[in-house]
Amino acid sequence: GWQGLIAYGCHSLVLIVDANTAQTLQVLERHKASVVKVKWAKENYHHNIGSPYSLRLASADVTGKIVVWDVATGTARCEIQEHAKPIQDMQWLWNQDASRDLLLAVHPPNYIVLWNADTGTKLWKKSYAENILSFSFDPFDPSHLALLTSEGIVFISDFSPSKAPASSGKKVYISSPHSSPSHNKLAAATGAKKALDKVKILISNEKPSAESVTLNDCLQLSYLPSKRNYMLLLYPREILILDLEVNQTVGVIAIERTGVPFLQVIPCFQRDGLFCLHENGCITLRVRRSNCSITGTPNEEPDPDPVQELIYDLRSQCDAIRVTKTVRPFSMVCCPVNENSAALIVSDGRVMIWELKSSISGRNVRNSSSSASPLYSPVSFCGIPVGAFQNKLPDLSLDNMIGQGTIAGEEQLKSSFLQEVHLKFLLTGLLSGLPLPPFAIRMCPPLTTKNIKQYEPILAVGTSNGSVLVFHLTSGLLHKELSIHSCEVKGIEWISLTGFISFATSTPNNLGLVRNELQLVDLPTGRSIAFRGERGNDEPAIEMIKVSHLKQYLAVVFKDKPLEIWDVRTCTLLREMSKNFPTVTALEWSPSHNLKSLRKKQLAAREAMARQTVASDTEVSSVESSVISLLQEAESKSELSQNISAREHFVFTGADGQVYHLTVEGNSVKDSARIPPDGSMGSITCIAWKGDILVLGDVDGNLNFWDLKARVSRGIPTHRSWVKKIRFAPGKGNQKLLAMYNDGAEIWDSKEVQMVSSLRSGRNVNFRILDVDWCTSDKVVLASDDGCIRVLDLSMKPSCFRMDEQDLIEPAWCPYLLVPRASLALKAFLLHQPWDERYSLDIINIDYPENENIKNLLQEQLNSLSNDIKKLLLDPNFTLLQRCLLVARLYGDESELHFWTIAAHYLHSLSQEKPAKATGTAILQEELVNPLDICYDILCENYYFQKFQLERVNLQEVKRSTYDHTRKCADQLLLLGQTDRAVQLLLETSSENAHYYCDSLKACLVTTVTSSGPSQSTIKLVATNMIANGKLAEGVQLLCLIDKAADACRYLQTYGEWNRAAWLAKVRLNSEECADVLKRWVDHLCSPQVNQKSKAILVLLSLGCFTKVAEMLHSMRYFDRAALFVEACLQYGAFELNDDTNILFLKSCFCICKLIHAVYADYARSLKLLCFKQGAILFASKAGETGKELLTELKQPKEEVAQE
Repeated sequence: GWQGLIAYGCHSLVLIVDANTAQTLQVLERHKASVVKVKWAKENYHHNIGSPYSLRLASADVTGKIVVWDVATGTARCEIQEHAKPIQDMQWLWNQDASRDLLLAVHPPNYIVLWNADTGTKLWKKSYAENILSFSFDPFDPSHLALLTSEGIVFISDFSPSKAPASSGKKVYISSPHSSPSHNKLAAATGAKKALDKVKILISNEKPSAESVTLNDCLQLSYLPSKRNYMLLLYPREILILDLEVNQTVGVIAIERTGVPFLQVIPCFQRDGLFCLHENGCITLRVRRSNCSITGTPNEEPDPDPVQELIYDLRSQCDAIRVTKTVRPFSMVCCPVNENSAALIVSDGRVMIWELKSSISGRNVRNSSSSASPLYSPVSFCGIPVGAFQNKLPDLSLDNMIGQGTIAGEEQLKSSFLQEVHLKFLLTGLLSGLPLPPFAIRMCPPLTTKNIKQYEPILAVGTSNGSVLVFHLTSGLLHKELSIHSCEVKGIEWISLTGFISFATSTPNNLGLVRNELQLVDLPTGRSIAFRGERGNDEPAIEMIKVSHLKQYLAVVFKDKPLEIWDVRTCTLLREMSKNFPTVTALEWSPSHNLKSLRKKQLAAREAMARQTVASDTEVSSVESSVISLLQEAESKSELSQNISAREHFVFTGADGQVYHLTVEGNSVKDSARIPPDGSMGSITCIAWKGDILVLGDVDGNLNFWDLKARVSRGIPTHRSWVKKIRFAPGKGNQKLLAMYNDGAEIWDSKEVQMVSSLRSGRNVNFRILDVDWCTSDKVVLASDDGCIRVLDLSMKPSCFRMDEQDLIEPAWCPYLLVPRASLALKAFLLHQPWDERYSLDIINIDYPENENIKNLLQEQLNSLSNDIKKLLLDPNFTLLQRCLLVARLYGDESELHFWTIAAHYLHSLSQEKPAKATGTAILQEELVNPLDICYDILCENYYFQKFQLERVNLQEVKRSTYDHTRKCADQLLLLGQTDRAVQLLLETSSENAHYYCDSLKACLVTTVTSSGPSQSTIKLVATNMIANGKLAEGVQLLCLIDKAADACRYLQTYGEWNRAAWLAKVRLNSEECADVLKRWVDHLCSPQVNQKSKAILVLLSLGCFTKVAEMLHSMRYFDRAALFVEACLQYGAFELNDDTNILFLKSCFCICKLIHAVYADYARSLKLLCFKQGAILFASKAGETGKELLTELKQPKEEVAQE
């Protein structure tokens, strides 16, 4: 997501992971079935107190339910259900001017439904003829959408949030590349280039014959966000790039016969690149080769057969994973903000985070010899060209790592600081999931006043493959993985905060005997020793182990073998019971012991010795040797054996239900009492003992509560079958009891003998419980057969937590977790550095009267930024525009990122043109080495846009395969003014073709049209008549022939073809005429029925109408963006505020000053609302007369305090 977090579905849960620190931040539980799709909401809108930064996510499951989450609080905003089939695909609408809550979903088999994801309201529903598999929005036009269906592709061109598409779309069929004969030749020596010429048309309007299409094996369809009207189709062994203007393949990325097939592809926006995931878990990055080779010199002969297709070179790949039957890659995501990191989820629960790193190659640019054209470092950093010695962070984002590959070689060579770049993937984060169940779990000893300094809440999880995983429970992170056993771990008992004993048993042989493994593990070192030494081979299985209350003794219970009592501290066997010893069915150690009385005695002895030793100074020497050495010996012994051996007790039940009570002291084990069986109970399966309460559970689901002090017992039938485990909660006086059954668990209050809560498989949860334990005095931890471990409160209801309450091991940068006013105040704090002429990242130094907790949270966020980012933020040479762009990236704010990218580009261009104007040397647009990236399409400089369109039509021309394509190319060439080439194409029409006569005449017309004057008026008349009679395209073409492109644009706009008019203006008109056309488009975009003001602002920026942009931002109440933009404009001299005495000019100056003051005053007010006092004072003082009143109001309280 734009927020920098990764969401993924795991069974019926949704997990949220921070990509930077690889920590799980949230787990969302509400679905009852497996989650199949998760999608983060877009951030393509202006954020303020009313529309704050918030974590919104939609998740969909197999039963067709969609849940829209507020991730920070872990609550569901709404639930959506239409049908009971798995959701095939869903996406949030990217154009968020009208509403930022719209979600489009594919409900099988053939419905698309638009939902308001804030309220769960259905806006409209539309069905199609075929089954819909997935869809893709056109990133350049919100009204365009493509559906991938079971038969082909459906293009929708009238998509709108307000009503369902009227038409059923334009349907085209894909003849699968496998079925086309050319495919078999791909591996031949001629290579993909010749094969590509043979893959004539993949897309056609005719339905292919049955034998050519067995099944549409297209895995994915996606528009390219890096350039308009291109689409990719993903097949297991190739990726096809289609030019949608001519529905023709213009590029193929094919895998060799021995290569690993594709699973998924994510196209990039900032550069024309593709992240590809392969079946072996390898992620590759491919970047399109630039059209011009830098090695060629101008006087060389041009290549007679230049590369006439889009070629994507492999630039980097990460390591593959070991794929097995159960381990395979599932899916990949790419960071949409910076496009330089990808995360991979593997079926075993691993999440791997790979980051792209760039390194400067040592080779000289001029004699580079790599076969693929080299990649170069970009000219600019954060939108502004930088010198060689300026602070920059190349790995910030993809467009800061590699420059545009489309600049002519000569121009690149002129700029001396271009360096060749190599890319490589680095694994920067790894999150391991749990292995497959079953699990045995045990929480470490509880927190007490004595261990509070060294206590860590850790949980040991024994797994089926013999390893024990130790998790830090507050963060959910794996603390250690210890491979201890060779078979399934059956139980774990802690002997201290840093050590445990675990046991595992192998599968029985034909005599029913097993290999028992009992290991003592020291956690800090990871060292483990066989606790029972050589014992353990070919004996009955261990059933359970129990450590005594003081962690001195261990009881080991076997299936058909007498009980063993061991000393934990020395690993020695104290006693193996005799053969006739009763079979143990349940056992528990008593919480009572004589340690306190022993300690008192020891203390008294010490004091006596001390009194003896300090009799008198002279006596000291004589007594010293004997007594003190004795004392020291006793001390060291007691320290060795953790003080002294205290007496401890345990009870167990035999098969007959009789309760036995035994005492262990030092190395003696004594039988002390027996209690006859309770007739109302079946065979006892477990015992729990705390204080004076003893509880027994049996095979029939009865619980028997004994009050040892009052000598009363009370039996409760739970009707839940076999009681598998019972455990008391930790904490003095806490008498809560956790009971586990075959079909769930319950919590009881043993004081009141009342059930507190219950969990039942199949009724309120759909998993089965495998093991339970208490993790704190009021929280339980459950292991379940869906492979999850859950921590629940006493109600045992699945509950999500608030993310800001979580205790993370490593702080994570995520301003979305702050309360709205705090996240916006933090943004202002970063943007308006320096404060009081000091660059600082300490919020304490700022006049910000906010409560301390919030201030501490802000400081934590600032501290969690990487050192590289901090260095940039504190750099005085880092300009305001660069700072705005960096903060937009840090906040993952899509709307800001596009705005500041374009603003920075055109304000910088203006600053370069100004000195040239002053000296009278005009700078041509072509001379700027660093044009705006083509992904901004219509917003690019005209010359660069024209160049791109010409390259595109060249490629279309080479790929022609039918008359239709040739005609489209000729039409496009005429509009671009390339008349000679258009004539050649028109004359190619064969004499059998119905259009032969027409095309021949058109060719004659095109060649003669420029010669005579009167012909122009005739052509204009014909053109206007054609347009009036519904032949818009033909009329526009004729107008372009006679250089009346401005009129053509006007007609296109009149007939609602706004995008086409803008395109034509960019490629055919001079800058003034073009600006007129685009300004009319701006007015259209701002109209209420279109409501695309954010797009209108970007168009105005590209035209250099900076004052108008400031006015619009202010009128839309984007006060923060307006204030920063005004500051930037003043820095770059974009507002004309001097050097003229012209009355009109003075009037406009006055208007601009008034606007500036209004912007600053309104921004100061909004900062005041955020409690950000220092920022408010700063802008109120800049707002002249307008801010005077506000300024006195802001400064007042201070004076009052002073008077008091």
